[in-house]
Amino acid sequence: MREAARERLAKADVQINGKRPWDIQVHEPGWYARVLSGGSLALGESYMDGWWDCPALDEFFYRIMRAGLDKSVQGGLREWTALALANLLNRQSVRRSGQVARAHYDLGNDLFAAMLDQGLNYSCAYWEGCRELDRAQEAKLEMICRKLRLEPGMRLLDIGCGWGGLARYAAERHGARVVGITVSRPQAELAAERCQGLPVEIRLQDYRALKGGFDRVVSVGMFEHVGVKNYRTYMQKAAECLAGDGLFLLHTIGRNSSAVACDLWISTYIFPNGMLPSPRQISEASEGVFVLEDWHSFGENYDRTLMAWHRNFLANWTSLRERYDQRFFRMWTYYLLSCAGAFRARRIQLWQIVLSKRGVEGGYIRQG
Repeated sequence: MREAARERLAKADVQINGKRPWDIQVHEPGWYARVLSGGSLALGESYMDGWWDCPALDEFFYRIMRAGLDKSVQGGLREWTALALANLLNRQSVRRSGQVARAHYDLGNDLFAAMLDQGLNYSCAYWEGCRELDRAQEAKLEMICRKLRLEPGMRLLDIGCGWGGLARYAAERHGARVVGITVSRPQAELAAERCQGLPVEIRLQDYRALKGGFDRVVSVGMFEHVGVKNYRTYMQKAAECLAGDGLFLLHTIGRNSSAVACDLWISTYIFPNGMLPSPRQISEASEGVFVLEDWHSFGENYDRTLMAWHRNFLANWTSLRERYDQRFFRMWTYYLLSCAGAFRARRIQLWQIVLSKRGVEGGYIRQG
C-alpha cells in the first residue's frame, strides 16, 4: 500500500515525508490503506484526525488535481451509497433546504466576520486592479450592479442574500429597493441589522415560496445548494419573479462536466446536499425560460479569494479557538485550501451569467 501511494503521488511530483511545501508528512502507518480504499472522504477525514500534514495544502491539491490523481482513487461504500441516493432522491427539497444553514451558515457570525471582508461577502471577489480583499469584493458588487444595469428606484430580488452585503451595496450605491432571502436565521438577523435605515427587506424564506414583481433578480453563491432535480424549478421561479424586460444575474461555482452530487467530504462536513452545476445543466434548465445574454468565467479569482480568507482565518484563530476546537481548525483549513487548489487546477470554475426573459432589444453589452 505504501509503495502504491508513493508511485501515484510521484505522478504529481508529491513526495511522502519530503521536504518541499507541497510534500505530505504521514504520521500513521494505516493512512495508506485508509485513503487508497476510502477515496476523497478518507483523505479529508484522516487529515482532520491528524494522520497526515502538509505545509502547503493548496499546492498539494493543485498538483494532484492537475495530474488527475483524484480521479484515479475509487471511493468506498459510503461514496457509492451517496451517489446512489443522489440519483434516487431530491436531496435539496424544501424540507431539506435548512440543513446547509444549520450545518454551515449558522456556525457563528463571529467565524465569518473574522474570515471575510468588512462587507461579509461569502463569494468570489473580483481582483482585477485590486490588491486588498475589501476592495476586490466591492469591485465584484459594482460589477454585478453594472451588469444588471441597476438604476435608482428599481426593485431587486437577491436570492440567497447572505449577510446582506450586496443588498446593502445596491441600496446605498445604486438606489435600489431590495428584497433579500436566506434560509439561515443568524444570517437574516445580521443582514437586517446591517441594512437598517435602507430600502432593504430581509426575509427568512425558501426561494420556492417567492412571488413576482421585480425589475432585476440576482443570485450570488446560492445556486450551489439548489441541486439538479430543482434547476428547472429555480429558473422558472426566477423568471416568474422578473419583469418582462428585466435581467437575471446568476453567480455560481461550476464544474466542467455534469454530475448529480459533489465531493463526499465537502458534502459531509462543509455543505450538506451541495452540488456544482455544469454548463450543460445550466443551459438545459434555462432553455425556453431565459435568453442567454452573457457568460463570464473568472474562476482564477476564487483561488486568490480563498487564500485571503485563509489568511484572515489564521490571523484571527486566537480569538476563535474559544468556540471552535482543533479538529474544526483542521477541517476548516482543509476546506479553504483544498478548494483553492481545485480552482488553481481549473477543476472547478466561477461564472456570472446574465439572462433575460425575451432578449435585450438591440443586444446586451457587458458593463463592468
